[in-house]
Amino acid sequence: MNMNRELEYMFVQCARVWIPDAEEVWKSAELTKDFKNGDASLQLMLEDGTSIEHKLDPKTKNLPYLRNPDILVGENDLTALSYLHEPAVLHNLKVRFIDSKLIYTYCGIVLVAINPYETLGIYGTDIINAYSGQNMGDMDPHIFAVAEEAYKQMARDERNQSIIVSGESGAGKTVSAKYAMRYFATVSGSTSEANVEQKVLASNPIMEAIGNAKTTRNDNSSRFGKYIEIGFDTRYRIIGANMRTYLLEKSRVVFQADEERNYHIFYQLCASSHLPEFKTLKLSSANDFLYTRQGRSPVIQGVDDTKELSTTRNAFTLLGINESYQMGLFQVLAAILHLGNVEIKDKDSDSSLIPPNNRHLTAFCELVGVTYQDMTQWLCHRKLKTATETYVKTLPCLQATNARDALAKHIYAKLFNWIVEHVNKALITNIKQHSFIGVLDIYGFETFEINSFEQFCINYANEKLQQQFNMHVFKLEQEEYMKEQIPWTLIDFYDNQPCINLIEAKMGILDLLDEECKMPKGSDDSWAQKLYNTHLKTCSLFEKPRMSNRAFIIQHFADKVEYQCEGFLEKNKDTVNEDQINVLKASKKFDLLVELFQDEEKATSPTGQVPGTGGRTRLSIKPDKGRDKSSKEHKKTVGCQFRNSLQMLMDTLNATTPHYVRCIKPNDFKLAFSFDPKRAVQQLRACGVLETIRISAAGFPSRWTYQEFFSRYRVLMKQKDVLSDKKLTCRNVLEKLVEDQDKYQFGKTKIFFRAGQVAYLEKLRADKLRVACIRIQKTIRCWLARKKYLRKRSAAITIQRFTRGYQARCLAKFMRRTQAATIIQKYQRMYMERKRYKQKQAAALVMQTILRAYMARQKYQGLVREHNAVIIQKRVRGWLARCWYKRCLVSLVYLQCCFRRMKARRELKKLKIEARSVEHFKKLNKGMENKIMQLQRRIDEQSKDNRSINEKLVSLETSSTAERERMRGELSRLRGVEEDAKNKGNQVTSLLEQLEKLRKELSSTQKEKKTIEDWAQTYRDEMEKMVSELKDQNCSLKKEKDDLNRLIQEQSQQMTEKMARAIVEKTQQLETDLNEERSRYQNLLTEHRRLEEKYDDLKEAMVSSNVSKPGHRRTDSTHSSNESEYTYNSEYAELEEGSRAAEDVTRGMDTSLTLKLQKRLTELEQEKQSLRNELENREDQFQRARARDDVEFKKARGAELEYESLKRQELESENKKLKHDLVEIRRSLLGNAATGAGAPGSPAYKVVLEQLNASCEELEVRKEEVLILRSQLVSQKEAMHHKDEKETMTEPSAYVEDVSKLKDAGELKQAYIGLKDTNRSPRFMRKPLEVSDLLSRLRSAAPDFHKLNEDGELWLVNQGLKETIRLLEHQLQTQRRGYDSEVESLRGELQNVKEENNRQQQLLAQNLQLPPEARIEASLQHEITRLTNENLELLAEDPTASREARVIILRRMVDLMEQLEKQDRTIRKLKKQLKVYSKRIGEMGAGQTEGQTSPGQMVDEPIHPVNIPRREKDFQGMLEYKKEDELKLVKNLILELKPRGVAVNLIPGLPAYILFMCLRHADYVNDDQKVRTLLTSTINSIKKILKKRGDDFETVSFWLSNTCRFLHCLKQYSGDEAFIKHNTQRQNEHILSNFDLAEYRQVISDLAIQIYQQLIKCMENILQPMIVSGMLEHETIQGVSGVKPTGLRKRTSSIVDEGTYTLDSILRQLSAFHSTMCQHGTDPELIKQVVKQQFYIIGAVTLNNLLLRKDMCSWSKGMQIRYNVSQLEEWLRDKGLMTCGAKETLEPLIQAAQLLQVKKKTDEDAEAICSMCLALTTAQIVKVLNLYTPVNEFEERVSVAFIRTIQTRLRDRCESPQLLMDTKMIYPVTFPFNPSSLALETIQIPSSLNLSFLTRV
Repeated sequence: MNMNRELEYMFVQCARVWIPDAEEVWKSAELTKDFKNGDASLQLMLEDGTSIEHKLDPKTKNLPYLRNPDILVGENDLTALSYLHEPAVLHNLKVRFIDSKLIYTYCGIVLVAINPYETLGIYGTDIINAYSGQNMGDMDPHIFAVAEEAYKQMARDERNQSIIVSGESGAGKTVSAKYAMRYFATVSGSTSEANVEQKVLASNPIMEAIGNAKTTRNDNSSRFGKYIEIGFDTRYRIIGANMRTYLLEKSRVVFQADEERNYHIFYQLCASSHLPEFKTLKLSSANDFLYTRQGRSPVIQGVDDTKELSTTRNAFTLLGINESYQMGLFQVLAAILHLGNVEIKDKDSDSSLIPPNNRHLTAFCELVGVTYQDMTQWLCHRKLKTATETYVKTLPCLQATNARDALAKHIYAKLFNWIVEHVNKALITNIKQHSFIGVLDIYGFETFEINSFEQFCINYANEKLQQQFNMHVFKLEQEEYMKEQIPWTLIDFYDNQPCINLIEAKMGILDLLDEECKMPKGSDDSWAQKLYNTHLKTCSLFEKPRMSNRAFIIQHFADKVEYQCEGFLEKNKDTVNEDQINVLKASKKFDLLVELFQDEEKATSPTGQVPGTGGRTRLSIKPDKGRDKSSKEHKKTVGCQFRNSLQMLMDTLNATTPHYVRCIKPNDFKLAFSFDPKRAVQQLRACGVLETIRISAAGFPSRWTYQEFFSRYRVLMKQKDVLSDKKLTCRNVLEKLVEDQDKYQFGKTKIFFRAGQVAYLEKLRADKLRVACIRIQKTIRCWLARKKYLRKRSAAITIQRFTRGYQARCLAKFMRRTQAATIIQKYQRMYMERKRYKQKQAAALVMQTILRAYMARQKYQGLVREHNAVIIQKRVRGWLARCWYKRCLVSLVYLQCCFRRMKARRELKKLKIEARSVEHFKKLNKGMENKIMQLQRRIDEQSKDNRSINEKLVSLETSSTAERERMRGELSRLRGVEEDAKNKGNQVTSLLEQLEKLRKELSSTQKEKKTIEDWAQTYRDEMEKMVSELKDQNCSLKKEKDDLNRLIQEQSQQMTEKMARAIVEKTQQLETDLNEERSRYQNLLTEHRRLEEKYDDLKEAMVSSNVSKPGHRRTDSTHSSNESEYTYNSEYAELEEGSRAAEDVTRGMDTSLTLKLQKRLTELEQEKQSLRNELENREDQFQRARARDDVEFKKARGAELEYESLKRQELESENKKLKHDLVEIRRSLLGNAATGAGAPGSPAYKVVLEQLNASCEELEVRKEEVLILRSQLVSQKEAMHHKDEKETMTEPSAYVEDVSKLKDAGELKQAYIGLKDTNRSPRFMRKPLEVSDLLSRLRSAAPDFHKLNEDGELWLVNQGLKETIRLLEHQLQTQRRGYDSEVESLRGELQNVKEENNRQQQLLAQNLQLPPEARIEASLQHEITRLTNENLELLAEDPTASREARVIILRRMVDLMEQLEKQDRTIRKLKKQLKVYSKRIGEMGAGQTEGQTSPGQMVDEPIHPVNIPRREKDFQGMLEYKKEDELKLVKNLILELKPRGVAVNLIPGLPAYILFMCLRHADYVNDDQKVRTLLTSTINSIKKILKKRGDDFETVSFWLSNTCRFLHCLKQYSGDEAFIKHNTQRQNEHILSNFDLAEYRQVISDLAIQIYQQLIKCMENILQPMIVSGMLEHETIQGVSGVKPTGLRKRTSSIVDEGTYTLDSILRQLSAFHSTMCQHGTDPELIKQVVKQQFYIIGAVTLNNLLLRKDMCSWSKGMQIRYNVSQLEEWLRDKGLMTCGAKETLEPLIQAAQLLQVKKKTDEDAEAICSMCLALTTAQIVKVLNLYTPVNEFEERVSVAFIRTIQTRLRDRCESPQLLMDTKMIYPVTFPFNPSSLALETIQIPSSLNLSFLTRV
């Protein structure tokens, strides 16, 4: 308390202090009077209002400890407290533990963990994920934070780590160590499928079963120490572990105190003795055995020993200990229990015996495989050896019992070591260990009423650990000061080296104990005397009790402990009868027992290591007894072994970076969240926490960065004090505020304060804020008073205003009336004057109009005359000008000719003169020889050219001659064909005669039909009578139905309401279930993809390690669920080679690994299929639920439908009869036709048969169309509540009207083409009717068709045929008139022979240019004209044969149309070839054909060749590629495509369109192999690029957009009605025609889901580092929240520094995501789902961090969060995404922020909170309230009573107890159909894609 003398100025009135108290250790009190120097006492008032006088110590005059400000109470780190002392630490721990339910607290580098004695939900996987990757100071204290810090330092510093967990029994050491190992196993994983992390965790239940027991302080107390090294590889993944154990408490095997138990494994065996496999162990209840009933507490409440044994056995199995070894272990344990029940009786005073046939000894011998006699002999005897002889000595009963117990302990120790050894073997792997993290779970300082050898060793170990801890803390403090360049002064701290020397130094306690053990007659008493004589006077730490000579006292670092010397020597020797051991070794039936004692024969190493255990120490091993006599002298004692192993442990810890966890036991009664201050203080002193506080407080415990200090104490500065340099500003302010410069020091980055200075600064800050608050209150009150005054003044003015207003309104009313009268008069007068004026104006306008019209007409006539005159003049003048121009031109040409002739004559004369001169001759002869040579060569070349040209001309003449001969032959053949055509014309006459016979037969058939119609009439009358009777019955039934309907209607309304509610509820439930199933299915896809990637990685690793081939070989990476489910396999050669290579590699892999992967894949596929089936079932249920109303309505229509079905059945039966009659008529016709002139085999008869069959087929087709239309109309009629039946006939009537509108031949041709396509469709592909059947139908009277079918089906068909025939008649008549006129003109032209010959030559030339098929077309055209005219004439002559003629004409027209179409196509093709050939011929013979016209050319063909451009073919929206180019297509379009260039420069989704256009062509050519390989390559390539660049958001977004577009294209062009209704007519022409790709659509949908999940993961990785900093830590509203002292564990600063993420960073990133997706053309609905997922991640991560950070739970932080959320909502509004559901995902965060800001005092506040926080769980609400921390003194904490009230009100909520939100949760994604309006034929492929090998089709 000397420090408090320096803070005397703080002891003023109202200051709070701590005073000692006998019950609570420390009590809080408040000064009622200022303390003055020299006062002997303090005037205090306790918290309960009691006033006391606290007297100061007259010697020391020390003042009491000052209490910290309330805002510092409950801090995460004890070093953040302004006053560091014991009462402050105790109070802070109590507040956190009791009020906030927080069990973890930092104390510098130490994590203090208080055992809650209650299961807490803070150790789940979600908590592990929340702490993973976080800095230790950024989150609330937790064991996971320490584990993460160790893991991070191991990876960062490349240094091994240790976590030292200590504390007394029951403090929770084992649980803390277990959670630390679980954290490592979760965050690191393992390098193989050996599940090393699971094995590490599985070792815990085994070690707890054999090494833990119930004590009075702990139900699961570890009775041994262990140090587990968890090994990691270079990638810091778990590869194995190793365990060292220390000082097993063997005495517990044979003895337990009251309310304690033996080791758990014994009770687990006894509880499971009823199991069949344990019958041979002969076990029973634990109360039946001595070794398990001494504590009289065989059962632990809430623990099922049977289940625990099952867990232990499963752990054994996981670690590779098979069933036989497990049964052997249990056999040994059962033998120990039976051995304890062996009763030994006194025979005499020096001997003992075992009664014969002892069942327990018998069971023991049977279990261990030894003889009963041997064990009886050596349990009661022992062997003594001298130099010459060996004696057998009897043992008294007590010694024999001790020997039995010693044997039991020895066997258990051996068994314990054997299990530890095999556990280590299971945890060790062959992979080289790179680093490790050690977890030390060791006993804490212990002091009991009776302390023996075990407590001595435990406290000795704690002394060593405390020394190491003090040195580490001292070292860290020194490093911190040196780092900040603070002057270092030596800090005095407690050094326990003297106590350690007392124990382990030469002639120390252990040395004297070993020496006494070597003495022949050494005893505990003699050893005690040696201790007294040696240390009592020389060492101050050693004392002798006053009342005992067999005990000693040691002053440990924690407390004084009195040890009883009894038993020290025996426990140090750890002796056992060698003869008993030899008997067990001789067991031949039990190999495990022999294995246990094998190490007895091996030499013990100096450090006590056991070979075969990895060089690790086993502290409970026995010294070697079996070698020879001399080895006994060198046997290590237990104390010596323990000292050596402890030294080895300290060497290991010193070589690592330690992390400390100190476990505190809050009470001795195991009460949940109950805090005993006395017990807590004892443990705090013992575990070194207070020593850490003392070391820290001795220097500068409070440390602030300059930025934090400036932000916190900015209010204490004046404006002039604030400089640009924050460091200089802080220095100047501190010099003014704190005068004593020794109270602080300035470091490089921090300011160091001595204890109490931060509290002083906080006091100044609070005073300044209090003054500011008073000023604000004064101003507010002034404003309120002035506002009240102004309100009164405004009210008076308002009264005056209304009074004056009333008077003014009265005056205004009078003035308005006066003004109104004046206005009325004005408007009346104005009306009269205006009426008079308008009359005059109208008269004037009429006169003007007439006059102006007359003048305009005159002017117009003049202009017309003038215009005509101008035209005449223009024409005349033009003619005159042309005449003049022609005369002038002729004259000029004549003059030019004359002039040129004259000039030429003169030049000729001149040349003649020059030619005669000698000089000219010489000049000409110069170089003449050379010119002659050149001319000779030129002549030779021209002669060669002439010869070649002549040869060409000869060949051309020869070819032309041959062609001419061929054409003449063709002409003769055509003339023969013409003669044949004339002969066939004669055959038409015979056909007409046959038709006449058919007409006669038709008349006879009509007579028969008349008789049938008469019979039908009688039948119809009978049916009408029956129908009338049925109608009468129906009327009566209708009356009954109406009555029932009234009743049903009333009930139906009620049922409808109930069903509607039920349907809504069921629909909601089904939608929820559907979303859950989708989520499960998509999670399975994620898991499947993860396994695929893992499998591919393993395969690549195996290939790289085992298959080293030169060059690049592509491996098969298509092991996906898509191909396994739909068996789509690529057949590329390279893929096959890759598959074979992969198979070769897989054969070399681990068989167990392969089987596991295959089994896992099979399970996932089965589960995926089951989920898909269940999803379909759910959707079917959803549809059925919606259809229930329709079913109910259909039931009401049952009676009417039955009546209609009855009528339909009657009509069908009647139709069957008529058909039967027609069949008979057909037979009769066939019989009659056989005797007629036109035999069935004749050509004419065949023509008639073909025509009638075609008509019959069309009749059937039309009938089927009518039936289909009728069924559709009937269904529409029922759905529209029974509309008029006439409406059902609208569509057929419309069809008739449409037919009647076909006026010309073009329309008729189009109608024919549509009819032909309809007939060729699969629906109408049926066998045509027979001729007789068609004739029988045609012979039936047309007007009676409507009577045969009341529904009008046949009547509609007949009417349609009639309209068609009328149309054809009209067309034929028109053509006949045209043909007649043409024949007349031809006859006139035939008179002129020359013109006729020329025309024939032209036609011949045209025909010779066409192929043989096209040559017939002309003759067919003439034949069509002639036959048509003849048929028309025949029709006009014989009206009775009109029906047969129409049928013949129709069939003939159809045939001719088909031929015409075929010929047109052929002609177009040949014309193109002809143009090409003619061009080539023209180029070759242009010089030879001048002035001539070949016979093969047209008359008007130009002489010179003309370059005729080819017409571009229409693009059908398909792309063709060769099969060998498929890899190139995938490579250029997927693997090497850069999304950024495509997104910026090209249309969105271009790769998807290109792939679909390639797929369309493969479908068009019906190539299933090409379709399969293209789709498989596309899917695998997308997977490959995503695996390679899966962390690039732009790439993932690009392929998500393209995959969805590809999926939409497959749907849009699939042909399904649900999709094609959105297409244009042109798009419907592009529908896939050959393949149904529905299964591939599912595969691509699964791929899209995987890409979506990859996109979410990528976004999460980008957003994760920004969220906490931007949403929580950054102060968006500056100055609202203040920075509190943080202590040693510094948090991330909330001040904006370079590189710090802010809210703007998050918004910019969100905008970047959104713009990227929009550029890629992502579907708007998909963008909404992505944004919703983004906001869920932001809300979940922010809320989780808020729930795990106490410093963030304040009122000001709530305001910051709400402002940040409003900015996010504003972003949603700007982007138009408010309806996407993203805002709702932030609701939990919004409610948490509101919870931080609302009042939290009264019951009304509690009710408001419960009704407001509906999106938060009870655990989250209570957590926020517990964490709520005031930042300033003006805020108040949440009372415990208020939190209890909240819990009571929320007790009935049914919700998950999970605290944190699942940040890994992904909403199930859907891909709504989004058709594209882009036409495929308009898409252009840019050259940048390098796809020139694609051909547009």
